Amino acid sequence: MLARLVEQVVAAEAAVAAAEAARVRALAAAGQFAVDATGPARSSARESDMAMREVASEIGAACRVSDRTVQRDIGEAMILVESYPLTVGAWEAGAISRRHVRVIADAGAELPLDARAEFDRVAVASAAEVSSPGRLKNRLAVAAQSLHPQTITERHRAGRRLRCIRVIPGSDGMSDLIATLPTVIAEAIHDRMTQQARVIWEAGREVSAGDGNRVESDGSAHGDTTVAPVPHAAETRTMDQIRADVFADMLLTGDPTLDPTRPGDGPGTLGKIRARVQVIVPALTVLRPSRENIAPADLVGRGPIDADTARALAESTSLPWDRVVTHPVTGAVLRTDTYARTAAIDRHLRARDRGCRWPGCTAPAIRCEIDHTTDWALGGNTDVSNLACLCQRHHTQKQFTRWNVRQLDGGLLEWTSPTGRVYTDHPVPYPLATDVVGVRFEEDPPPWEAGECEPAA
Repeated sequence: MLARLVEQVVAAEAAVAAAEAARVRALAAAGQFAVDATGPARSSARESDMAMREVASEIGAACRVSDRTVQRDIGEAMILVESYPLTVGAWEAGAISRRHVRVIADAGAELPLDARAEFDRVAVASAAEVSSPGRLKNRLAVAAQSLHPQTITERHRAGRRLRCIRVIPGSDGMSDLIATLPTVIAEAIHDRMTQQARVIWEAGREVSAGDGNRVESDGSAHGDTTVAPVPHAAETRTMDQIRADVFADMLLTGDPTLDPTRPGDGPGTLGKIRARVQVIVPALTVLRPSRENIAPADLVGRGPIDADTARALAESTSLPWDRVVTHPVTGAVLRTDTYARTAAIDRHLRARDRGCRWPGCTAPAIRCEIDHTTDWALGGNTDVSNLACLCQRHHTQKQFTRWNVRQLDGGLLEWTSPTGRVYTDHPVPYPLATDVVGVRFEEDPPPWEAGECEPAA
C-alpha cells in the first residue's frame, strides 16, 4: 500500500514539475513577444515597459492575478529560460522540482551572464547527485564562487559595508528587529542564544517533572552533589520564545538575568556559554587567498566564507583545529590529527561527513550524534567504517522505523526505505589536489619559492 502511495506522489511531482516548466516557457515567450513588439530600436525604456505591462495585464486578467505579479514572473521566467536552459529542461523532465530550480537561480544570481552557461551545466549535474534542495544549495554555493571573477573576500568586504540593524513595525504591538551581519557572526549569535535557551528550557522541565529542586555537582573529583532551589516556575514558553527573550535580555542588560542558574552575586551557566560553529579551512587557501574561489573556506551548513574571516578564526580561537589529510585524487579523508587529546575517531567522522548522513539532511556534524551503522550489540565494530554522523531526529528514525542502512567503502551509506527504494548518500567531497595545487603551481611558484614562507624542516 505504502509503495503504491509513494509511486503516486512521485508521479504527481513529475507532472507538477512538467506543468510548472511549461508555464515558465510560456511566460518567457510572452516576455519575448513584448520585447519584440517594441522593435529593434527600442526608442525608450518607457515604451519597452508599457509593452511588457500590456502583455502582463492580458495574462493577469485571464488568470485572475495581479498584472504586477505576472510581470515579475515574466522577468524571472526569461532569466531561467535564457540563462539556465539545461535546468529548465531537467525541470520539464521531472528530474528536479521547483525548489531545486529556485536554489539554482538564487545561487547563480550574482554571476556575470557569460559564466551562467557553465554554472547551468554544473548545477544540473550536481542536482542529479544530491537528493535535497538544502544539500544542492550548499554545493552550488561553492560552485558559484569558483566561477565568479571576484574573490569571496573582495565581495565580502563590499558586503560588510551593508551591515546594519533595522526595526520593521508589525501589528499587535510587535516588530521585527533585523540585523544584517557577516554570516559567521550571525550563526554564532543564533547558536549561543539556542544553547542558552536550552538551559532555561531544560531547567523548566526539571521543575515540571520534580519537586522544584535540582541536583548540582560541586565539581569535586568524587562527584558529590548538593541540592539548590530552582528560582522560577515550570517553563511554558517554546524554544523560539525563550531564545527571543534571552536575546532581548542580553542586549538590554549585558548579561543574562533570565539565567535560572544565576546566583545572587554573579552570572550563572548562561554567561559561560560560548557560540560554536564548524568551519572547514583548506590550508592552501590560507596561504594563497587570491585563489580562494577554487577551494573556499566553508561554514558547514551555510556555505563559503571569505578568507579574511577564516584566517581570523584560525588565529584567534583557543580551540584546537583538526588537520584533515585527504587523498590527492579522490578527495577522500585519509587521516585526521591534532595536538589536542580528543577522540580521533570523532574527529575523522566530523571531517569526513561534515553533516548528518541521512539523505537530504543538512545538519552540521557538530550538531550530530555518532551512530553505529551496524549496532554494536549486533556485532558492529567501533570503527570509522561502521560509524557515521546522524542528527538526533534521524538517529532516532534509523533506530525506530523500518529504514535500513549499510556502509560501503569510502564512507558511502546505502539507505533502503520501507518500500524498498535505495538511496546512496556520499560524503561531501573535498577539493582535489589536482584541481587546487596543480592550478596554483602551473601559474605561480610554491609559496616558499616565492619567498612568502619556508617549508617545515
